[in-house]
Amino acid sequence: QVQLVESGGGLVQAGESLRLSCAVSGILFNRNTVGWNRQTPGKRRELVARISSDGNAMYADSVRGRFTISRDNAKNTVYLEMNSLKPEDTAVYYCGLISYDYWGQGTQVTVSS
Repeated sequence: QVQLVESGGGLVQAGESLRLSCAVSGILFNRNTVGWNRQTPGKRRELVARISSDGNAMYADSVRGRFTISRDNAKNTVYLEMNSLKPEDTAVYYCGLISYDYWGQGTQVTVSS
């Protein structure tokens, strides 16, 4: 059974940083592209970042230069380092397996102004 468990969300002030983690089990993690997306009420989910099995990363324009996605294949974990956070980054963040369109339960990130 594939499981993705996100952690690291919370409440921060604008300009601060957070690091999200996602532990993946039940699948060959090191062969899969993984990513983070986010959703706010009333808006479509946005793919924030993705990283391929060989470490190539891609970012949404809205976060490029502020967010960094990384992976540790030995720990079956993907990370999202979020710096210079803005109130508009407030959302539920989900990690997932891109090829399978399979996502975790999400973690809330709230950025106050």
